[in-house]
Amino acid sequence: MLLADVAAASAAVAATRSRTAKAGAIAGVLRRAEPGEVGPVTAWLAGDVRQGRLGVGWRTLARLAHDPVAAPALTVAAVDDALTALAATSGAGSAARREELLGTLFGAATADEQRFLVRLLTGELRQGALEGVVLDAVAAAAGVPAEAVRRAAMLSGSLPATAATALAGGTDALAAVRLEVGRPVRPMLASPGSSLGDALADLGAEVTVEHKLDGARIQVHRDGDEVRVWTRTLREVTGAVPELADRVRALPCTTAVLDGETLALDDDGAPRAFQDTMSRFGSAGPDAAVLLSPFLFDVLHLDGRDLLDEPLAVRLDALAGLLAAPEHAPLRMPGVRRPTPEQAAGVLADALAAGHEGVVVKALDAPYAAGRRGRAWQKVKPVHTLDLVVLAAEWGYGRRTGRLSNISLGARDPDGGEPVMVGKTFKGMTDELLAWQTATFPGLAVETPAWGVRLRPELVVEVALDGAQRSPRYPGGVALRFARVVRYRPDKTPAEADTIDAVRALLTG
Repeated sequence: MLLADVAAASAAVAATRSRTAKAGAIAGVLRRAEPGEVGPVTAWLAGDVRQGRLGVGWRTLARLAHDPVAAPALTVAAVDDALTALAATSGAGSAARREELLGTLFGAATADEQRFLVRLLTGELRQGALEGVVLDAVAAAAGVPAEAVRRAAMLSGSLPATAATALAGGTDALAAVRLEVGRPVRPMLASPGSSLGDALADLGAEVTVEHKLDGARIQVHRDGDEVRVWTRTLREVTGAVPELADRVRALPCTTAVLDGETLALDDDGAPRAFQDTMSRFGSAGPDAAVLLSPFLFDVLHLDGRDLLDEPLAVRLDALAGLLAAPEHAPLRMPGVRRPTPEQAAGVLADALAAGHEGVVVKALDAPYAAGRRGRAWQKVKPVHTLDLVVLAAEWGYGRRTGRLSNISLGARDPDGGEPVMVGKTFKGMTDELLAWQTATFPGLAVETPAWGVRLRPELVVEVALDGAQRSPRYPGGVALRFARVVRYRPDKTPAEADTIDAVRALLTG
């Protein structure tokens, strides 16, 4: 298969807002792909590369994107091989070698292929919700139920691998994908809840209400004495968090897959700033002065027994048994099962008094399912917050002259399109944050007009807001009210940003 075929499908996906049409275009390419091509094609059409981050800057790629060839000849295999070689290049002389590899690749590409490669390698294609469309496309191309594809993707942690399995072996091959201790599972996520009362009314009495921490999601696997830790994006951080591994290694079990959060606490047991927690996962290496504490709220496997399909009530019983000893009890996420409304309100009050964000209300009859499938888990915070994608930033004026200040905010399109702009804000920014934006944003820019920078959709920022209002000014017909920056979320990708539907749900009339 030629790269041109993939680039054409990507253009067709971008040209329509119909989820069905997007999935159909992708399915058509997948049906024509050879077995060895399915993995890279799936990754590319989901806006990613199989090799992970390649560390290629937009300016470098823009400089190389010239003198295209007239007729397409680049194959999918050749491009994937070039990206693999690029990812493996490091050490002395690597900069020149990387430039040579990229130059050869771009020199063999047509104009359309060059544009596709630039967008792919800079992350501009990574719209997040597009992954859901690709899952539907894989199901259509393989002629299998979409739920079978979603489950296999959850258990394998890899969409390209799932696509290859589906097209090669169909439903039986997908059903054979099992949870493996040592291979991360895509996490189940909570949907925003409007209020504690609404969440309880929606889910009923058979719920658990737990603290929602201002921390980082972790998934911990134990196999004997070997313990490994992943973040919510399935990035392994085992070497950076030895204290978490030690705590899990001390538990009375042989094999386990545990889900939870971690955060840094001060000497009084209060949560430290979110940035302190995230400093343990930074590219500059862990900050040994900041110790992390684990808080576990789910168990997916325990001593040879898979628990994914069991109701949450059963999983919580298993977790309670694992953490029954007094020395392990502090690892359990605080919460109350089957609370009265007054008890649930007390859990929320206790969480806020302890400096946490709020609570999560979970249905006790729900199995574990990756992503936000349904509303079995609902997070409730006293202040509305949304995780949005930063689309652009404008140069400030007055005391902010010379700094990139006012940011444009986009919500995720649930049908896989470009992020939908819903507002701007310059509120809540400290001098330190302004300095960071000014230093960081130019490296993520896809355009630098006189007024500021347009960014590839890579950064996720959490904003607090008073609600939403109808507005003809923005394409989604809705605008944020009094938005202010809370923090950037390096632990989240655009795939995990809130959707335009979540913004519309805040409309007051």
